Amino acid sequence: MQSSKKEKWGSLIGVVLAVMGSAIGLGNFIRFPGLAAKYEGGTFMIPYFFALIFLGIPIAWLEWTIGRYGGQKGFHSTPGIFRILWNNRISPYLGFLGLLVPVGIFMYYILIEAWCLYYAYLYLIGTFPLFQGGNAYIEFFTNFTGMKQDGIVFDSNHTPILFFILLCYLLNMWIIYRGLVKGIEMISKIGIPLLFLIALIILGRVLTLGTPDLNYPERNLLNGLGFMWNPATSEKSFIESLMNADMWLAAAGQIFFSLSVGFGVIITYASYLKKNDDVILSASTSAAGNTFAEVALGGLITIPAAFVFLGKEGISDSVFQLGFITLPHVFEKMPIGQLFGFLWFLLLFIAAITSSISMLQPAIAFFEEGLKTNRRTSISLLSFITLIGSLFVIYFSKDLVALDNMDFWIGTFGIYVLATIQIIIGAWIFGVDKVYEEAHKGSLIKIPKIFKFVIKYVSPSYLLIVFISWLYQKLPSYIQTLQTNTTARFTFFFVVLLSIFFILLIVQANRNWKKENKGV
Repeated sequence: MQSSKKEKWGSLIGVVLAVMGSAIGLGNFIRFPGLAAKYEGGTFMIPYFFALIFLGIPIAWLEWTIGRYGGQKGFHSTPGIFRILWNNRISPYLGFLGLLVPVGIFMYYILIEAWCLYYAYLYLIGTFPLFQGGNAYIEFFTNFTGMKQDGIVFDSNHTPILFFILLCYLLNMWIIYRGLVKGIEMISKIGIPLLFLIALIILGRVLTLGTPDLNYPERNLLNGLGFMWNPATSEKSFIESLMNADMWLAAAGQIFFSLSVGFGVIITYASYLKKNDDVILSASTSAAGNTFAEVALGGLITIPAAFVFLGKEGISDSVFQLGFITLPHVFEKMPIGQLFGFLWFLLLFIAAITSSISMLQPAIAFFEEGLKTNRRTSISLLSFITLIGSLFVIYFSKDLVALDNMDFWIGTFGIYVLATIQIIIGAWIFGVDKVYEEAHKGSLIKIPKIFKFVIKYVSPSYLLIVFISWLYQKLPSYIQTLQTNTTARFTFFFVVLLSIFFILLIVQANRNWKKENKGV
């Protein structure tokens, strides 16, 4: 295998689809509809688009730009690129989150990916347990995920789900081992068009549901779409709904997950671009494709389908409840529901795997350029690290506490911090004028100059206000959980140890870079 220094994308459309694949995940088809349903329907779209315009897209432009710039200087990892942008001894160490966040997310994301494949398989062979009543679906989900007891997943009754976890793990490693062009780019070129095709097929079926149960005439498609998209004003006014601070926090968080910004993935992907590859158009195209998948597909499929069969009271805003319990109940009632159940979970699996294969490339790039390992050694080391983390989450399965806390400290807290650091280093230290000039090299379109002000002032202010408000609301409850729940404490210490591990690796990498007199 070639080293990361010699690797390049096969085509610009390939990297756009790869970034789109990284961004389009389970949150597009489950988390977004659930949040929209929870926060007053169409009212949620206002903070959503505010966050998209003033937070998501500007940070995406920034990440693509500084990533390509770092790649031209010979760096492909966040620690290395930060070292180029800011000539300061601490700059590489601020990049440890660009390794921790994607690797840490991979450790638990691979489990959810396996759940999707397991459900798709059961629907395909016709053995998915079509129970009568939602409680039975809850029982099925809690049993195979091991939510009732720590370590129960490793008993003989859970062999099938362990097999699917191992299968997904090996499949991810095989794709990643094949490299950028033959692995990640190839799968993205196949997976993303297939994902859109399946989504459009399911959407076509949902939009022809009409009124499936004449005993409930109010449960019709138009009311389902209205429940999803119309601002809910029956209990409070439109303005009162907009004053919900938690909704603005949730919208900003959704944009981070939607566009994959703050993950450390885009900055690495963009570093493999050629000098004059268009980063503005590429960033805008990937953002548009992701937003279409989320708003036009996810928003039109999940909630309307659940509404017409189960009514408003049957819709949950919980990601796992909506995706793995509510929708199987819907497919039970839908004509040829077994086929659409298979297509739905195949869709979720494709969305998951095109995201998960992106998560280890930042660490691989770092190992290769900082520790001088080849791709095989890098993947072997990451396989060992991620396997330990995944086994940790699998074992501590009771009530999914380990998964939930990993997602909080790495998948939410870590992302916010990394995005903030990137904005400060990129727009303030490297300089927004340099970013603006660099972004337009080879570009077919221009960023309006007003966005220089947005990137330097509005985005970081927006980000810090959201982050501080979010910490104020969420952090006390998690601290209390740390004090009362042993698994939560174990998870926190595991995240700390993983952070220390990456920081120590950066110490060694920094020594190697200094010996080479590379970059600064």
